[in-house]
Amino acid sequence: MCALCGVLGGAEHWTDAHDRPGAFTRNTGPIERRRERARRVILANRILRHFGLSLGDWQGSTFILSTPTGKTELVDNLAHLWGAAERLVGRPIDPLDQDFLDRLDMRLDLHP
Repeated sequence: MCALCGVLGGAEHWTDAHDRPGAFTRNTGPIERRRERARRVILANRILRHFGLSLGDWQGSTFILSTPTGKTELVDNLAHLWGAAERLVGRPIDPLDQDFLDRLDMRLDLHP
């Protein structure tokens, strides 16, 4: 997404579920948007658990990323998730690394 679209698009981040006229979306109301957000948290946790992390939703406005020892970081939106994950685990994480994807594919069905 270009920077101008991000600025003109509204208050929510472009990765968030939204109900915007002219945009293709199934999120037509607040209940559907919260359901979509919960679904994204579930999918993110399927991946994050391989790094010893978990993601939670706080009031539909912020994500909470945590380690098993309780170390946490607030994440405004999913675009900031991987940077926060790397800070918490103390090493680079590439969620698109082919070896990781192959291992993940063997263990999980990512198509709910």
